[in-house]
Amino acid sequence: MTVDTDSQSYREEQDSMGTVRVPADAYYGSQTQRAVDNFMQSGLKPPLALIRALALIKRLAAETNLALGLLPDQSARAIVQAAHEVAAGRWDDQFVVDLFQTGSGTSTNMNMNEVLAGRANEILTGRRGGRAPVHPNDHVNLGQSSNDLIPSALHVAAVMAIHNALLPALTHLQSALAEKRDAFAAIRKIGRTHLQDAVPMTLGEAFSAFVRQIELGGRRVEGVLPRLTELALGGTAVGNGLNTHPEFAARTIAALSSETGIVFKEAANRFEAQAARDAAVETSGAVKTVAVSLIKIANDIRWMGSGPRCGIGELQLPALQPGSSIMPGKVNPVIPEAVIQVAYQVMGNDTAIALAGQSGNFELNVTLPLVAHNLLQSVELLAGAARLLADKCVRHLAADRQRCEGYIEQSLALATALVPHIGYDRAAELAKRAYESGRTVRQVAAAEKLLPEETLNRLLG
Repeated sequence: MTVDTDSQSYREEQDSMGTVRVPADAYYGSQTQRAVDNFMQSGLKPPLALIRALALIKRLAAETNLALGLLPDQSARAIVQAAHEVAAGRWDDQFVVDLFQTGSGTSTNMNMNEVLAGRANEILTGRRGGRAPVHPNDHVNLGQSSNDLIPSALHVAAVMAIHNALLPALTHLQSALAEKRDAFAAIRKIGRTHLQDAVPMTLGEAFSAFVRQIELGGRRVEGVLPRLTELALGGTAVGNGLNTHPEFAARTIAALSSETGIVFKEAANRFEAQAARDAAVETSGAVKTVAVSLIKIANDIRWMGSGPRCGIGELQLPALQPGSSIMPGKVNPVIPEAVIQVAYQVMGNDTAIALAGQSGNFELNVTLPLVAHNLLQSVELLAGAARLLADKCVRHLAADRQRCEGYIEQSLALATALVPHIGYDRAAELAKRAYESGRTVRQVAAAEKLLPEETLNRLLG
């Protein structure tokens, strides 16, 4: 097959009949169209946690508007029933808008309005869809704007995920680490600084650091909740509450607090609550800090468990699966490595959220779907990783007491305990002689009779 090539640039492509020379503009035009199609259908949808929170607010908004006399009784009750069904996951397949949409999340809000109105109309008339008797904007969206509703749904979804998943998971992990702290309290091991031998400590003391890290991580996350529980609801388009009843926000938020058992409140300043995403950025930062802690803990565990014969080998990690397709008997630290990968993802999400937080131009941040996706994913991933680390790794850890204590005896850092008695310089020289001769500090000190045997044994343990 041939194409006239006199007057255009061409690109060769292969098909079943051989080489075809296609005009470059046609080729790149088709590529552009494919790129547009792929962008519009990325396969990513707004998080279901956001959809659930949005449905919850829509239901409570309908009840508020009914109580205020702004919605007909039958229409309000039909919206409430439809919102119940959406929150229960019955209509998940109806939320088809791509994650990457208008930055206010208006597309998702309108998707919700149409689903609720369509289902409400089916409840009332037997026919799904349409705009009567229940209208998606005039009734379902009454007193609301995407600009105040989507930020509110984001905050509600994040707070609920933190309360129901992340904080309990961190408490669970802290408890598992505390059990090992207590179990390992009497097992002496060598400390390490700069990846070099340091002075002796206990394995329980090493785990006490992990316990404290997770405790502080939970406190950091809890610390953002006073800001995250502020909701923009009632601000409508720009924050001044145009076209909403003056009691709408207070009533709806009170109902939300009663429904969830979490105290939500009206934003102290709705203009800030809609123009900026600082609370989400702060929350992501706290979550990222927990992720960094998990990396430290998981890495220490896998290093202490390295070997089992040619590594450190102070810990014995649970064998969950074959570790190699080629080396029989090899077992990898699967769970610590999985946790570390989750933590890296959370750190990447935090970077995206920080960049998105800068996009609060004038009265509206225009990256809400991206912030929602990344923040909710981070919270959910980290909650799962914390439980996984606790249940599949930490609770099954065992200590190799003999190896732990053997390292202490071999360490040159034991000379540190002698410094108050023989001085820094003599202790340093002692350590050097032990290293060069291949003997232990105890052996050299005893041979040179630097201290009485009883004192030496007391100092070196």
